[in-house]
Order: sequence, then structure tokens, then C-alpha cells
Amino acid sequence: MILSGCSLLSPKDKEAEAMGIDTSGPAAFTLEVDAPKEVRALLEQHLELKRFRHQPDLQRRELTRLLGATDANVRELIGTMGYFSPSVTVELTDTPDEDTPRKVVVKVDPGPPTVIEKSEVRFTGVNASDELGTSQRLQIEENWPLQAGEQFSQSAWSSAKSGGLKELQKRRYPLARIDTSLANVDADTNKAQVNVTYDPGPAYTFGPLQIEGAERYDPIRIARIGRLPQGQEYDQQSMLDAQQRLVSSGYYDSVFLSLADSPLQTDTEAQRDEQRKNQGAAVTSPVIAKVREAKLQKWVFGVGLSTDTGPRLSIDHTYNKVPGLDWRAVSKLQIDKKNPLISTQLVGLPGEDLWRWFAGGKLERAPAGDFYTNSAQMRFGRSKAEDRIERNLYLQYDYAKTQGDGAPPGASSLLANYGWTARYFDNNLLPTSGFGLAAEAGIGTTLTPQRSPFGRITGRWLSLIPVGDRDEETRRRSRLQLKVGVGAALAKKDVDLPTTVMFLTGGDNTVRGYGYQSIGARTENGRVIAGRYLAMGSVEWQRPITIKGNTQDFEHTLFIDAGTVGDEINNLYTRVGIGTGMRWKSPVGPIQADIAWGAQAQKLRLHLRLGFTF
Repeated sequence: MILSGCSLLSPKDKEAEAMGIDTSGPAAFTLEVDAPKEVRALLEQHLELKRFRHQPDLQRRELTRLLGATDANVRELIGTMGYFSPSVTVELTDTPDEDTPRKVVVKVDPGPPTVIEKSEVRFTGVNASDELGTSQRLQIEENWPLQAGEQFSQSAWSSAKSGGLKELQKRRYPLARIDTSLANVDADTNKAQVNVTYDPGPAYTFGPLQIEGAERYDPIRIARIGRLPQGQEYDQQSMLDAQQRLVSSGYYDSVFLSLADSPLQTDTEAQRDEQRKNQGAAVTSPVIAKVREAKLQKWVFGVGLSTDTGPRLSIDHTYNKVPGLDWRAVSKLQIDKKNPLISTQLVGLPGEDLWRWFAGGKLERAPAGDFYTNSAQMRFGRSKAEDRIERNLYLQYDYAKTQGDGAPPGASSLLANYGWTARYFDNNLLPTSGFGLAAEAGIGTTLTPQRSPFGRITGRWLSLIPVGDRDEETRRRSRLQLKVGVGAALAKKDVDLPTTVMFLTGGDNTVRGYGYQSIGARTENGRVIAGRYLAMGSVEWQRPITIKGNTQDFEHTLFIDAGTVGDEINNLYTRVGIGTGMRWKSPVGPIQADIAWGAQAQKLRLHLRLGFTF
């Protein structure tokens, strides 16, 4: 067995090793720093003298020579904190009765801190007065942290300069640079004058997105998936978003975006300056996406467990370019005791208007209250995804046969649907604030056992609202999660609708404290079945907590869920679940574990869920 040496070191030893300090031998002397807290922490970590504590056979004469350089070393280090007139005393004492033969005490009085007397931010170059960049320049000037009267430090000075530069580079001016900068410190008066001059450089506008490295897949149509805002001013976040969409599309294993008309990383500073001068005040630049294509086919074999449906096996197959269609086919086989299914979906590439065609089919067996339903579904339509909004327009065929004593007859239908979804979360994978809103409306006809028109509407809303002040330990805020869902299948009372177009609720993501799809309408003999009307809501308080020193990844929750399903609006009975749980931001996504009490069911249930979806 071979063990990594680093894994056996204490945190202090790891830090010392990273700094190139030998801690393997006995200590040649003890080092103490007598100084204010912040100064002491800096010196204890970075003093050059620390490197020689475990030097073998270190003689007093050699140690005395090293101590002679300590004064300058201390002044250099605390100068970065803005202290330029310190008083430094170094004492060496023999300690024959101690574990180490000598003791070194470094006493430091840092003196008065250096205070900023004057601070200036200026702009130069062809876009120094660019009207469209006024807001960015004002943002830099108004948020400049080193105002007169503030304490000066090297880290604050460096941070202020880089912060202003990033503000320019993130929008409109990707080639912005610092033209000049000066921090003039008077150690006699402990005053500092600082000034920085930024050169924004040319203003960039996005040109077309061009894909390099394409072999199998259509580079022009796939480029539309990136949704780069061609013709709009450069925005760093827009480029990152486009890059992420291309990576997430499944057509590429890696994607790197860059501006075509920008200096190369290998260019010298003189070459970069020359190119800036030649470009003038404005540039429209194509964006180059260097890609490595994904394989034509992909198989994924999975094993899973759900508190809703139990253990399952799954096989997923993706074919990125179906012969003759150039569409992607995604097929799935799920072996599950409660919810087996087989499905396939074909999706085309976006057209110039960003709409894409899709078609799909599914065979499924699923619990439906106290019954089981065997169903078939087919869809054909178009969809469009934008930054925040997703739209779907499709025709859907449903057939459902419910099994069990007293089950309704099998039925089929054809429905034309329009769906609209808006996602305004701060992060679609791990949101902490924002909201989502979705609505769907359809009109169609039943096909069997009788023909009759009907309609279907659904709506969903979820909001995350930060509340209170930041927790002192975690520096995070608590929040409320509010959720509402409604649905209605509108038809004559005597019309038989497929179970799959009606509603059930209950389970991990709806009303906790109840089994999966266990809340529904009632048959004449009192058994639970899918109903025509749905209403559900949830209030959840999410509070940051610390576990084993981790202040960022865990939350505790308290919640109350309520939901109802029925065939008549005036005859709905609400089911309520209350409980508590934990949230963990795991490497594979958010994991939630909840324990909930179903007030009407009089049962305690465990609910587990991975990921966030809306």
C-alpha cells in the first residue's frame, strides 16, 4: 500500500510544505511575533526567518546573521498593509531548559497606517468619452473603493485597479487595459496619492458565431443553439452563456469561444498596442467556437432509487444524427416495478427563427391512485428556447387503459397544446432567488369510447424569496420557497377522458407526507382515481446551517404542503403534509431529504430527491 505523503500532514505542515519550509527535523529555535492581530497573522505566515526554524545544526552566529535581515523583511511585509513607519525589535534569548535551545521574539509596533490623501480615476484613448460607455465609466468612478480618508494597502490598491478593469472588460470593451497607475506614498506624513488611467480600447459588437472543428454535425444550424446575440454589443456573460449552451447541447465534448478580431495570447504587448490602434473606435467581430465533437451515439446504463417508485434500472441511448433526417433521437427503457416505460423522442436542429421540430412516443405503466394505468402517448410539434422563455406548440395523442375493480373504461384523445415557460432564477441548477412561471392550454376531442370536445389548462408558479439578514457564520440568507400548481380538464360530465390527461398529486415534489400519485378523486366505491381539477401549494423555509465546518453547502428546511384533486370544484378535499428536511449542494446537484407527516393519511414518510427542475 502506498500512501500520499500530503494526506498524512497536519494543516500547518501542509502550509509549510507548500511554502518550501522543512519541518521534518527538530526546531532550532522558537519564533514568537508580538504585534497587533492582523500584522501578527501576516508575519507568522510569511517571515523569511520561519524557513530556518528546522535548519539542522544552525549555530548562534548564523542565526544572528539571519536576524539582521529580519527588520527589512518585516518592513517590506507590513508595507503591503499600508504601514511604512514601524518600530521593529528583534530579541534572541538562549533557552537551555526548553525544548528548543533559543527563542526569537519579533516585536512590531506598526505605527500609524497610511491614509489616502487623493485618489483619481481617469480614462484615455479613442473611447475615453464614448457616450455608450458612460454608465460603465460612472460605475467605476462611483464604486471606486480607495476614496480620500481610506486606509491604503497594497492588496486594496491592486484589487481596486483590477476591479475597474474587469468592469470595462465584461461589457463592450474586451480589450480594455490599464494605461498608467501610480501609488505615491509619503512615509514621513503617512499619506498616499493614487491614480489610475484606463484605456477602454475599441468597442466590440458581436458578429456571427462560426464553429471550427465540425465534421459530423451541421455547424450553421447548431450555432443557433448558442443563441449568441449577433449585432449587439459585446457582453462577457453572453459569450459564456452561448458557450454553455453549446456544451450542453450534447453535440460537443468541449467548446471554447473567442473573438476572431482580437490579439492572440502569444502576441507581444507592442503587437497588441499596434492592433488596438489599427482597429479604431469600433469593431464588429465574428465569434469563433473551437469544438471537439461528441460521438455519434451514446449509451448510458443507470441504477436508481426513488422514494416515490422504488428501485429502477434504465438504459438511455442517444443518436445525434438519425440517417435521412439529421435529427437527434433520444430513447429510454426504464425497468421499474411501479413505473416501467419505453420512450423515444426525435428533435431537429433550430431554424433561422430558432424554432425546431420534434416528435416522440411513449409506452408506460404508472400508478394512478388505487389503480394502475397502461398508456400510450405520441407528440408532434415545434419548440423554441430563448434566454428566459421556452415555448411549445404540439399535437398530442393519448390512450389510457386503467386496470382494477371499478376502473373507468379505456379512452383516447387528440389534443392541440400551447405551452409557455419563463425561468427568472439567479441560477437554473442551484437557484437561491428568482421565480418561474409556466402555463399550458389545449383544446381537442376524445376519440374513444365517444367523441366529444374538451379542453385542458394547467399553471405552475415557484418563487424563491431571500428573507432576513445574512447569517453571521455562513454569510448566507434564509429564504422562503413558495409554490402553486393548478389544473383543469374541461369536458361534459358524462365524457370519458384518458387518465393521463387528468390529474393526481402527492409524493416527493408535490404534497409530501403522501405516496406518489395517491391524492385524487374518488370512485363510487371510494377508491382513488385521477380527477378533473387540481390545486396544490407549498410554503418552505430554507435556513443555512454549518456541518463539520462546511458553511456553504447545507440547509435546514421546514415546510407545509397542501393539495387536492377532484371531479367537481365544489367537492374538493384538501390533504396537508408538514415536515422538516435537509438540503445538500452535492457535486452531482442539489439533494433534498425530507420527513413529512400526512395529516389525513396519519403516516410519516421519507422523501428523497435529486436535482432542481422547473
